[in-house]
Amino acid sequence: MNTVDWKTLPFGYYDTDYNVRCYYRDGKWGKVELSSSKDISIHMAATCLHYGQEGFEGLKAYTGKDGKVRIFRVDENAKRMQNTANRVLMAVPPVELFREMVHTVVKANARFIPPYGHGATLYIRPLLIGTSPEVGVKPSDEYLLLMFVTPVGPYFKDGFKPVDMMISRNFDRAAPQGTGTVKVGGNYAASLLSLAEAKKLGYSSTIYLDAKEKKYIDECGPANFFGIKGKTYVTPKSESILPSITNKSL
Repeated sequence: MNTVDWKTLPFGYYDTDYNVRCYYRDGKWGKVELSSSKDISIHMAATCLHYGQEGFEGLKAYTGKDGKVRIFRVDENAKRMQNTANRVLMAVPPVELFREMVHTVVKANARFIPPYGHGATLYIRPLLIGTSPEVGVKPSDEYLLLMFVTPVGPYFKDGFKPVDMMISRNFDRAAPQGTGTVKVGGNYAASLLSLAEAKKLGYSSTIYLDAKEKKYIDECGPANFFGIKGKTYVTPKSESILPSITNKSL
């Protein structure tokens, strides 16, 4: 890792040493396991593959000016994953388990944490999936909570500079009272076509309007939308967008 140019690191996947896993079986969560394998073995009829019983999170570990490593509001990500699990009827990971797994995987991959001053961070990806085989539409009996990490550069490679955005009028990311308020993969699959269209036309990303009336800004493709009006922080109030932890903090 001494050869990595932290300043030019993209926002993408980069192999690290370890990931952590915890299985839910027989109605309870097991022990946290450290693994060096990049693969998982699941049944071809697993509910995550057929019925979308899947949820994930995204958070970062930062190296401060004082050399200490800090993780931004890890408990809030744990609570948001609990909301996702409740919405699609998955086993709910306790906050304490989520926090333990985050700390374990960050410490195990300490050599991949970018140093202070380069704009790079260690991205942490928790993933919760239903693993039991089913052919009827019903919840899984067993689940896997997995977390891996990868060093990343800024999501927007040009930093805090203006970018051109396309207002998406032909596609909705999520519907009111649907799954837009939780972090499931289906919401992102629904956004891929409009994002590809935006890129083809030369835009950086998309802005989605409300699915009901198509007249209010709902959110951007990669993040919540906000604006500054005078000295007031303005952000949408919607039933179909993910509650951003950064937005909530602001």
